[in-house]
Amino acid sequence: MSLKRPLPSAEVSKARKAGMMQDFDLFVIGAGSGGVRCARIAAQNGARVAIAERRHWGGTCVNLGCVPKKLMVYAAEYGREIADAPSYGWDVKPVAHDWSTLISAKDREIERLNRIYVSMLEKAGVTLFTGDASFVDAHTVEIGPSELAPDASVQRVRAKNIVIATGSTPTRLNIPGAEHAIVSDDAFHLADRPERVAVIGSGYIGIEFAGIFAGLGSKVDLVFRQQLPLRGFDHEMRAHLSELLPLNGIKAHPGRSPERIEKVADGYRLHLEGGDVIETDCVFMATGRHPNLAPLKLGNAGVATWDGRIPAKPDDATTNVAGIYAIGDVTDTYNLTPTAIAEGHILAERLFGEPGREWSFATTPKAVFFSQPLATVGLSEEEAVQSHDVDIYTSSFTPMRQTLSGRKGKTLMKLVVDAKSKIVLGAHMIGPDAPEIIQGLAIAITAKLTKRDFDRTIGLHPTSAEEFVTMRSLTRHVPRKAG
Repeated sequence: MSLKRPLPSAEVSKARKAGMMQDFDLFVIGAGSGGVRCARIAAQNGARVAIAERRHWGGTCVNLGCVPKKLMVYAAEYGREIADAPSYGWDVKPVAHDWSTLISAKDREIERLNRIYVSMLEKAGVTLFTGDASFVDAHTVEIGPSELAPDASVQRVRAKNIVIATGSTPTRLNIPGAEHAIVSDDAFHLADRPERVAVIGSGYIGIEFAGIFAGLGSKVDLVFRQQLPLRGFDHEMRAHLSELLPLNGIKAHPGRSPERIEKVADGYRLHLEGGDVIETDCVFMATGRHPNLAPLKLGNAGVATWDGRIPAKPDDATTNVAGIYAIGDVTDTYNLTPTAIAEGHILAERLFGEPGREWSFATTPKAVFFSQPLATVGLSEEEAVQSHDVDIYTSSFTPMRQTLSGRKGKTLMKLVVDAKSKIVLGAHMIGPDAPEIIQGLAIAITAKLTKRDFDRTIGLHPTSAEEFVTMRSLTRHVPRKAG
């Protein structure tokens, strides 16, 4: 494929002749999951590609998100399994968790993954820059010193196409004493596990870390403004998860907002509206994330933002400036690792390969890795009734692995079905193995299979998953919302 080169200005031309500037077909700012996939696929299609990373090769997911968090979830799960083991005949002596061992093992695994990401890029022929990248103009990027390369010299590169893939960063509440709180980035590097933790926020991060700390033995308070956790998920699932919180040693404070954090001799006091005070060793702000755009100097390139994000569609990635694209958490659409990877892949093939690959973004499965994980794909009941008459099928039961131990907390499964066509619009589950089960159902829902297809599928016994193909009794019919 013939690749057009950007036309050099007089200044750029002079810099090139002096050997001071490199020229690329594609320059990617940010080496997270989406940026790495975009760079690698473009290079494999013959483009001259470079990528810059300021902090972590592999991005947030690998270093300060999905991967280390899941390892910590596993650690908490082992504690519950050890506690339940005597009911299955195991003579288990009392054990204690060693936080430092977990953190050291986690760090070794992350370092290994960092090396893999760098190796993948190098093998694909991508040029790597370490440093803070920012725009000089719409086709020129400057790379300077950063956390990863504090002594790096300033370099400039020129590219016809530039991709912004710098991800997001934790958001702190603007309340008195906010400087005393930690955010998710800090939680992965705590020297010791706090005995008392107050988590503010009940989204993915808040719920998952509440479960992690409680599972490892901390006393956990969970503070959130809504009446139910996990805003945006199916209401019935949210209500069920709310019932599971106290069963997992978590004290919930719904409908409450934090007012200030006070440092005291033996820890901190988190003051809530209404006058309640939580005594704690650690205040953890799990209060969302925002795009990491500040270092980029977008104004130099004329890139527009809206409400702090770059407007860009996942299957297009274009911004308001020709030749500049945005993928992943910097955009205003999906903010998940798999969608960022898909966006990067689609863009690289559209620019340098054979376009035509597609992903079903609307049926992206999601999971919250709580003590009893929640997973979902497709429409919630509340979303579905906006445009469909729906039939709801549910099943609630004690999972088999808890029958001998007597551990509390039921599994809940739910199918949302279009009443007319019988197409399954959504599947939702809370309980053991929910993410693994829902990933399989995501294929069925993406393929628009019907409830009849589910019904004629023979179950795999004995499993929890078989309940999704044995739900025969209609729980309720919900008509489409008027207007």
